[in-house]
Amino acid sequence: MSPEQNFQALNLQLPPAPAPKGVYKPSLIVGNMIYVSGHGPYKPDDTLMVGRVGSEVDMEAGIAAAQQTGLAILATLKAALGSLDRVKRVVKVLGMVNAVETFGEHPKVINGCSELFAKIWGEENGVGVRSAVGMGSLPGNISVEIEAMFELAD
Repeated sequence: MSPEQNFQALNLQLPPAPAPKGVYKPSLIVGNMIYVSGHGPYKPDDTLMVGRVGSEVDMEAGIAAAQQTGLAILATLKAALGSLDRVKRVVKVLGMVNAVETFGEHPKVINGCSELFAKIWGEENGVGVRSAVGMGSLPGNISVEIEAMFELAD
């Protein structure tokens, strides 16, 4: 199945592609790569999932926020490319978790996004290199921010 067909089979809803909240582009194509700026967990109603993991929200809510952030990234990809089928593979994901100082499960939280991408592009092309780190705060108290790089199909 194609990435678009895989996404449809998940029965998930994309939020609107987020508009920039500062001086940057949501995505940029350079050669055969598309770079996606940091995205937050935008929901279909254009609100954000907020709360610091480990105090205001639990790890499961953080994982859900990471998946929702992945959906926001997909919305930006579709807006820029027209179809997820134009993406060949995930190259890199940088996941940032708004967490208390003692929280140490950042990779588990960001798996919410990584597992989504693996379901769309498959284990080989949907899993790239990754970093998952904790932050003392994120804009608007969002739970997660993720940026990503993708290789485009020929």
